[in-house]
Amino acid sequence: MYEIAIIGAGPAGASAALFAAKAGKKTLLIDNDKGMTRRGWYENYYGISEIGGPDLVETGHKQAVKFGAELVSEQAVKLSPSGEGFVIESESGISYEAKHVILATGVLTDLAALAGVETKDGTEPRIKTVIAVNTEGKTNIEGIWAAGTVAGVSVHAIITAGDGAKVAINIISELNGARFVDHDVLKA
Repeated sequence: MYEIAIIGAGPAGASAALFAAKAGKKTLLIDNDKGMTRRGWYENYYGISEIGGPDLVETGHKQAVKFGAELVSEQAVKLSPSGEGFVIESESGISYEAKHVILATGVLTDLAALAGVETKDGTEPRIKTVIAVNTEGKTNIEGIWAAGTVAGVSVHAIITAGDGAKVAINIISELNGARFVDHDVLKA
């Protein structure tokens, strides 16, 4: 069983997976390769002068995998409670079990709605529906979290990446029983 499974591997999902895996949590990152980030061009992403969406997404995937996240190319079609966590069923018939699930599905709320996760009207242009979350990223179902555009934050990639990191840190803190902080320092 994975400690944390993330559905959606754009900036929010990949960032969440990077933090979770780097913290030593058994992490699954599920990507259907249909995210809107791949169609963008980014000149407003801190620390990067400019980058195309496909390269940004691939870099995020590589960072998460570098720290131990398992990346699978799947379409999640069902999310349901099971024991002390959840089962994620994929379009290909493969199932994955996880204690915590982060929905980072961009503009798509259908999987959340099928699982009984509350949604609400979106406030961003062209984002009709989002998942209802509290300030930590928790949904109405214990163990299901949401991050990024689907959680109602700005559609800007830099903001969704930060939101994914925030939600992962909150889960890691809950799993550890103490506030988690990840700071790297320059090596001499």
